[in-house]
Amino acid sequence: MYEQITSNKVKSFLLVLFFVAFVFLLVWVFEELTGWGKGGFILAVVIASVMAIGSYYYSDRIVLAISRARPVSREEFPYLYHTVEGLAIAAGLPAPRCYVIEDTAPNAFATGRNPKNSVICVTTGLLQKMNRLELEGVIAHEMSHIKNYDVLLQTVAVVMVGTVALLSDWLLRSFWWGGGRRRSRERSGNAGAVLLLVGIVLAILSPLIAQLMQLAISRRREYLADASAAMLTRYPAGLASALRKIAADPEPLEAANKATAHLYIVNPLKNVGGKVNKLFSTHPPIEERIAALEKMSFERV
Repeated sequence: MYEQITSNKVKSFLLVLFFVAFVFLLVWVFEELTGWGKGGFILAVVIASVMAIGSYYYSDRIVLAISRARPVSREEFPYLYHTVEGLAIAAGLPAPRCYVIEDTAPNAFATGRNPKNSVICVTTGLLQKMNRLELEGVIAHEMSHIKNYDVLLQTVAVVMVGTVALLSDWLLRSFWWGGGRRRSRERSGNAGAVLLLVGIVLAILSPLIAQLMQLAISRRREYLADASAAMLTRYPAGLASALRKIAADPEPLEAANKATAHLYIVNPLKNVGGKVNKLFSTHPPIEERIAALEKMSFERV
């Protein structure tokens, strides 16, 4: 269990580090080819950051409204409240607010910019179809997203993706306006041609590469939340059983869409198999998540 958590943290860190290095590579090429200096990069970061900050502070309200979620009282769902409060104490966090989506498909998600402003939202189908240990596993998974500041990490990733998208768009436009070609001609023959070729390739492929890295970070954080949930409940089999049930449930989650699918514990949209499609998925394959949970041991705890 501890090895799983450490491994996922290290891999998440390496992904983010590689993402940052990729952004700086694009910035260097952008500066060399356009001659804008640091100004273009700063402008791109400011624009992307303003958009991401707005999303950071208001995304929870937007997501809850889109999902048609409503707040629930302790009297309406006492066991949900008790489970959330008990796991919050175990995690050392303030108890998140509880919301419910009226839908028979079992699923859940967490949102909120920090532990003090967090929400755990479950469907009525989850409450109906999970037993006590399975529900605890799901709530612990969502609690782990809150504890690990995954919303903040995804916001940082969104800023980097937005910065890459803006820089690549401006770089392409500089080629159309002739600025990039003029700058490459000012350099000595072969070096200028190679830099120009690298710039064209990066301008075209950078948004796709950045999106793939953001999705890879999202998948890695799902593994980490699974491992952290097992730590909280001391019973990985509960979450494994819940994942199996949710994935096998045939009922569609009507409140979900492409904008919110990445938040749920299991992707509510129909998955398409294949190695290439895995790269564009926000969630790891259920079979791999279950296998990782089944390998965890508490013998040394």
